[in-house]
Amino acid sequence: MTYEESSVLITGASQGIGRSISIAFAAALERPLLLLARNEKKLSETKKLCIDAGAKDVAILTCDATDEEQVNSLQLPAGFPEPGTVINNAGSFLYQKVTDTSNRDFQRQIDINLFTAVNITNRFLPHLKNLDRSLIINICSVGSIRGLADSGAYSSAKHALLGYTRSLRDELQNTDVGVSAINLGQTHSPSWDESTMSPDKLVNPTDVAKILVTLATLSPRSLVEEIVIQPQHGRVEPM
Repeated sequence: MTYEESSVLITGASQGIGRSISIAFAAALERPLLLLARNEKKLSETKKLCIDAGAKDVAILTCDATDEEQVNSLQLPAGFPEPGTVINNAGSFLYQKVTDTSNRDFQRQIDINLFTAVNITNRFLPHLKNLDRSLIINICSVGSIRGLADSGAYSSAKHALLGYTRSLRDELQNTDVGVSAINLGQTHSPSWDESTMSPDKLVNPTDVAKILVTLATLSPRSLVEEIVIQPQHGRVEPM
């Protein structure tokens, strides 16, 4: 199987940014889609939207990606292509000062924002190495490259994710597996539903999705190592 024949795996595909990414790939490419998240009902909704957008082959995987055993036991549907593009989008935003965050909440941020990517990558990396080319895209954050006073545990976990991404890229540099980091600024998603900020001021998740489609369709001679995407007018208050 070649890269072009492989599927695209998107984690956190049940809503928000992950759903936008899934629909964009469905509309732009003819590659099969693997949608992964914990909520089967919402995953099914995303699957329907992808089919409506033009996808011909969509499978859903219900899994808690923070659980290493669950991830390692994942089985693709019979005959479904293994992924050649893995988009580690699953994550969770905690709006809380780091000094007010319990160790339990801190660990939960690390589990969701770091170990989901680590577990999924470890599960599929052996196959990715066997393709003529492959790509891992980790959705990081501007909180990966600077501290966030109002969400320190989240920022710490995303720092760890970026460090993991950079290290993985360095380790795989002499293989045909590319590794990219997307450092997102405030992007419209369900994370902001309870805030008072206007969605129109936030990064459009559809724009993020378009960029990811472009990254996945570059020639094998090129790799975008890291990219920062921010709201046009900078940080949106009050968060």
